[in-house]
Amino acid sequence: MEKIYFIGINGIGMSGLAKIMKLKGYEVTGADLTRNYVTEELESLGIKVFSEHNGDNLKDIDLVIASSAIKSENPELIRAKELNLKVIKRGELLALLMNKERGIAVAGTHGKTTTSSMLGSLLLDIDPTIVVGGILPEIGSNARCGKNEIFIAEADESDNSFLHLTPEISIITNIEADHLENHGCLENIKKSFSQFMDQTTSEILVCKDCSEVLGMISNRDNIITYSIFSEDADIVAKDVKIVDSKTKFTVYINKEKFGTFELTIPGNHNIQNALPVIYLAKKFGINKKVIAEKLLKFKGAKRRYDILHNNKIRIIDDYAHHPTEIKATIQGAKTIEKNKTVAIFQPHRYSRVNFLLNEFSGSFEGVDEVILMPVFSAGEKNEFGVTLEKLKEKIGHKHCVIIEKNEEIERRVVGEKNAVTFLFMGAGNISTLAHNIADNIGRAANEVI
Repeated sequence: MEKIYFIGINGIGMSGLAKIMKLKGYEVTGADLTRNYVTEELESLGIKVFSEHNGDNLKDIDLVIASSAIKSENPELIRAKELNLKVIKRGELLALLMNKERGIAVAGTHGKTTTSSMLGSLLLDIDPTIVVGGILPEIGSNARCGKNEIFIAEADESDNSFLHLTPEISIITNIEADHLENHGCLENIKKSFSQFMDQTTSEILVCKDCSEVLGMISNRDNIITYSIFSEDADIVAKDVKIVDSKTKFTVYINKEKFGTFELTIPGNHNIQNALPVIYLAKKFGINKKVIAEKLLKFKGAKRRYDILHNNKIRIIDDYAHHPTEIKATIQGAKTIEKNKTVAIFQPHRYSRVNFLLNEFSGSFEGVDEVILMPVFSAGEKNEFGVTLEKLKEKIGHKHCVIIEKNEEIERRVVGEKNAVTFLFMGAGNISTLAHNIADNIGRAANEVI
């Protein structure tokens, strides 16, 4: 039996592949400096997770998988090279698995996790393999090993690892400037997406509402477009209404009415995410009634408008960290949140704040107040002179404050006497803070009872 070692195994992408390899019969071990919500599941499958990176961990290992976040000075990576072990990146392993199957790859700057999770949820009855970047409630995990040849996965453009993939079908939700520390400029990102399109062997579903995508599809004959704004698209959502905090819309495919559907997750971006999913569910033989039922039950992946506490005080945990994601999340929140809304934002990476600083202008329009937390560095050094004061000025919200200590934020939330929705936003460890505060509020309420 081949023995596989994952360096950085608790990462959301790494852990999913570790589970798949274990379920396929390989002996899997790995290491990570921090424990998180996936660690216990890995261990429940019999995967040994070391709490430190140590070269001695690599005993009798045949293959090493390294997260893209792992630096060259990592002691396990150094030891693997000393032992002449084969070392590949996470994206390469994903490609080795998917490229043997009928791959459906979901790519795009925003919306990958929600779209791939929604698709996995709707296709569960036909037993696909699923690897997504979030916890899918329907399977209680970020991965499952199916018996069907269909393989659903996110395609990560951040480090160009999606260029290892040759999917049968791809979905491209949108294209924007992000991860410029790797790509340098938007044009380089578009070149990568163009190559990804070239490598898709059958249908490419693209959102016609994204201008950057539109400029890349004119010379391709395998494009299927979807939209909530353009009636010329192949898949269109019309008659959008908010009814009892649900988003209701009618879908037309090739000008013919297919059906009316409802979502409990808010925002136009989630209607857009649903359109290619509905089309593919129909394509793979899922009954229209089942599609509607599963869409209505779909609550989103973990950390995508994840409601942690729902009473007089509402606590929402959301992954949004790019200005466009922030705007979309707030737009969705405005359709269902009736009370005062406070955004608590943890900026992610100094490089992202630096490259996208101007984009943050007006990004929090629609909330009543913004609380800025310190930047989550993700291991980066602040080589750009980024300050919270500069970011606050660029955001331009008249009720924006900087609070640097978690304890102070917790006192503010727990001590709130009025009906308020607190929207915790960011890709760093702000989720832990949100969960801790929600748990504390819950305990306090039980003590009062």
